[in-house]
Amino acid sequence: MFKRISPTSVGRWSSRRPWLAIAVWMAFVIAAAGALALTGSKRLQNGAVGESARGYALMDAHNLGFAPHVYAYLHSASLSAGDPAFLAATARVAKTMHSDLGSAPSVAVSRDRRSVLVSAELDSAAPLGPLQRSIPSTGAVSATFIGTVGNGASADLRRAEKLSVPVTLLVLLIAFGALVAAVVPVVLAVTAVVAAFGLLGPISHLFPLDDSVKTVVLLIGMAVGVDYALFYVVRSREERAAGWSSHDALERTARTSGRSVLIAGTTVAIAMAGQFAIGSDVFNGIASGTIVVVACAVAGSVTVLPALLQLLGPRIDRGRIPFLPRLRADGQSRFWGGVVARVLRRPLAAAAISTLLLVALAVPAFALHVAKPSSLALSAAGQSSLASRLTEEFPRLSSPAIVVLTWPTRRQAAVRLAVARLETLSSRAGIAHPPFQLAVGTDRHSAALALPLTGLGDNPASRRAIAALRTRLVAQTLGAIPGVRTAVTGDTAQDVDFTRQMTAGAPYVVAFVLTLAFLLLLVTFRSIVVPLKAIALNLLSVGSSYGVLVLVFQHSWAQGLLGFHSDGAIISWLPLFLFVVLFGLSMDYHVFILSRVREGVDAGMSTDEALRYGITRTAGVVTSAALVMVGVFSLFGTSSSLDLKEAGVGLAVAVALDSTVIRGVLLPATMKLLGERNWYLPRWLRWLPTPASERHEPADRSPVCTRELAPVLD
Repeated sequence: MFKRISPTSVGRWSSRRPWLAIAVWMAFVIAAAGALALTGSKRLQNGAVGESARGYALMDAHNLGFAPHVYAYLHSASLSAGDPAFLAATARVAKTMHSDLGSAPSVAVSRDRRSVLVSAELDSAAPLGPLQRSIPSTGAVSATFIGTVGNGASADLRRAEKLSVPVTLLVLLIAFGALVAAVVPVVLAVTAVVAAFGLLGPISHLFPLDDSVKTVVLLIGMAVGVDYALFYVVRSREERAAGWSSHDALERTARTSGRSVLIAGTTVAIAMAGQFAIGSDVFNGIASGTIVVVACAVAGSVTVLPALLQLLGPRIDRGRIPFLPRLRADGQSRFWGGVVARVLRRPLAAAAISTLLLVALAVPAFALHVAKPSSLALSAAGQSSLASRLTEEFPRLSSPAIVVLTWPTRRQAAVRLAVARLETLSSRAGIAHPPFQLAVGTDRHSAALALPLTGLGDNPASRRAIAALRTRLVAQTLGAIPGVRTAVTGDTAQDVDFTRQMTAGAPYVVAFVLTLAFLLLLVTFRSIVVPLKAIALNLLSVGSSYGVLVLVFQHSWAQGLLGFHSDGAIISWLPLFLFVVLFGLSMDYHVFILSRVREGVDAGMSTDEALRYGITRTAGVVTSAALVMVGVFSLFGTSSSLDLKEAGVGLAVAVALDSTVIRGVLLPATMKLLGERNWYLPRWLRWLPTPASERHEPADRSPVCTRELAPVLD
C-alpha cells in the first residue's frame, strides 16, 4: 500500500478532489493551532550546559536569585556630584524612585564625580512607564532612565517579523507580474508557518524552546515555503504553456517538481537535524522547530498546492501589473540563457574565475574568531556611547560571575569565612569589582555570590576571570571545606561552557550532515560525482559567507564605515547555525536545477544540451526565490543588534552568492568539464534503485517532450 504513496499519487488525488484537499489542509492547520492552545508552550529558561547549567540547577533547587534593579543615570559636564544643584537633582530622582517602587534606592558616584547612578530593586508588579516619565533632566544635570539594562533586539525582531511577508509578496509580484500567482506561494508559506507554530506547543514539552526559535521558524518557513511553492507554480504554468491540459500539467508537475520538493525538503531536514549532535537545549529547540516547519512546507506543497492550482487554472495569471518584468510562462530566462551559453563556450575560464572569487572571499574565514561580545557590542547603535560610559564609570554594572554553593549544617561558620576570603581575593586579583551581592537560600544551607567581572564586559578579560575563579580561587576557599558543593555560573560562564561544548560537537554535526546528504543525493541521482560536487560547492558557499563576516565584523574599517561597534569576534553560536541553514538552503537549489538537467539527460539529450535546458528553465526561478530570502534576511542585517546583524548579513550574502556565482556559473562550468562523467556510478553501486522519473514511460508521458526541447536545442 505504501509503495503507491508518492508526490505523483498525492498530487493526482489533490487535483481530482481540490475542495477536499483544501479542507484537509485547513483542518490540519487548525488542529495544529489547537494543539498549542491545549498544551501551551514550555519556554527554555536558559541554554546553559556543563558547570554553568549545574549552577543554575542549584539556584532553582534552593530558590536562589537576585532581585532585578532599575537605574537612573545623572551626568553633568559642568557640575560635580557634590554641588548643590547636582545634589538636589540626585535627591529628587531618588525620592521619585522610592515613591514609585517602594524600595530604598542606593546612590553611587563615579570617580570623576561628574556622574551619579541611582539604583533600586524592581518589584515585578511595578509599572516602569510612569517612573520613566517622572525623571526629567533639569538645568545642567541630565537624567536618563535606564530600566533593566538590555538592548533593542526584541524591537528588531518584531520589525523583521512584520516586514517579512510584505517583502516576500513584493519580490513575487515583481517576479510574476501577476497578483494571484504571487499570492499563492505566500499563502502556502504562511499556513505552513502557522501550523508549525501550533505544533511547537507539544514539541516544547520534549525540547523547551528558546525565544529565538519562533524567529528562526518564521525565517526558514517563509524561505522554504515560498521556494517549494514557487517551483511548483512555475512548473505547472510551463506545462500548460507547452500544450498540456490543466489536469495533465499538474500530474506532470507532481511527478517532477513534487519529487524535487520532497528530496529538497528531506535534505534541509537532515541539515537541521545535525544540530542535535551538539547536545544543547538551544540547538535542540532550533532543530526541532525548523524540521517541523520544513515538513509542513513539503506537506502543503504536495497536497494543497495542486488543489489550488487546479481550481485556479489559467486564472493563476490574473491581476497582471503593467510595466513589471515577469517570469515567462515557459520558464525560460533570456539573461541566464545568455550567461550559460558563454559559460559553456569557455568552461575552464568560467570555473577558474568564479572559483578564485569564492576562494578569495573564503580565505579570511581562516582568521574567524568566535566569542561572546561585550555588552557594548550588543547594544543598539543609539545606546553604544551610553553603555560605554556606564560600564567605564560604574564597573558594578558589568556581567557578574555567580558562585553557587551549598554546605552541611556544621560548616556554616567556615563557609562564612571562605566567602569573605573569596571576595577579598577576587577584588585583590582584579578579576571582580565590589560591591558584591550575596543571596542566602531559605534553607540557610545554600547561597549565591554575584561577583561583577573585570573587563567591563570585554570578553577575553571576563573569560580569564571565569577560569581564575573555577581553577584557583574557589578551590582555595570554598573548595577546601569538606562537604561544600560549588558551581560558577552566570552569562559569561554560560558562554564559556556553551562555546566549549559547541566546538567539541561541531565536527560531529559536519560529518552527520555531509554523510547523509551524500547518501541522499547518491540515491536520488544515481551518481557518485553529483553528491561529491554538491558538497564541495555548498562548502564553498558557506566558506565565502564566513569570509565576508570576518571582513565586515572583525575589522575596524568596516565597523567605522557601517557605524557599529564590534569586539573583533563573531557571535559564538553563529558559524554552526549558518552552516546547517545555508547547507540546507543551498542544497534546495542544487536539487531543483540538477533534477531538471537529469530530465534532459533521461530524454536523450547530451550533457551540454541538458545543462542549457535545465539551467535556462530554472535559473530565473532560483533567482526569484533567492531574492525573497535575501530580502527577508537583509531585514535582520539592518538591525541595530550585533547578533541579528551578523546573522542577517551572513545569510543574505551566502544565498546571493549561491544563487548567482555558484548555480549560474560554477555549476554549469564544472558539469561541462566533466561531461558524461557527471553521471558516473561505480559498478558495485549499480544495485541502487532507479527513481520513478528515470524509468521508461510512454512517449507522450516522457519527462521532456520534443515540442519543449525545440526552442532550447535551436
